[in-house]
Amino acid sequence: MAGEPIITVVGNLTGDPELRYVSSGTPVASFTVASTPRTLNRQTQQWEDGEAMFIRCSVWREHGENVAESLSKGMRVLVTGRLTVRSYEYNGQQRTSLEMQVDEIGPSLRYARAQVTKVAGGGSGGGNFGGGNSYQGGGGYGGGRASYDAPQGGSAHDPWSSAPQGGSAFDDNPPF
Repeated sequence: MAGEPIITVVGNLTGDPELRYVSSGTPVASFTVASTPRTLNRQTQQWEDGEAMFIRCSVWREHGENVAESLSKGMRVLVTGRLTVRSYEYNGQQRTSLEMQVDEIGPSLRYARAQVTKVAGGGSGGGNFGGGNSYQGGGGYGGGRASYDAPQGGSAHDPWSSAPQGGSAFDDNPPF
């Protein structure tokens, strides 16, 4: 949807992503990212934590399955997506919450190293975090659909939705 704010959040997962399936059978992974600002107190020369921000996130389809298999509680991640507003009723009171529909997610390499591998089948990416801080994620081309595989889909005319003709599937040249 046009006009939704797109943000990037860096933080830690507060729990393992929860994978469930909506009534149509479409998978969706839900998780929360905690982001805490840190500032240097110039008087004490000590770092101080600010107030933590918790953002509930959802990621759909194969992308969501990859996230659920790849990420776990405590991992530091970078999440980019669209903020959405959700209204609900709790104990008879109307409430509103901000949530993020995830377009991209990956490990933060500030305190880790990554080894990226493509998921078999040419899906929208993902993989798993192997032992230690090694990311065995994916990427690649979306096989005829937008590579981020968001619920609303992408343009059928997306030049990045298929692999380049000839050569390696990881050719640096654009497919147009």
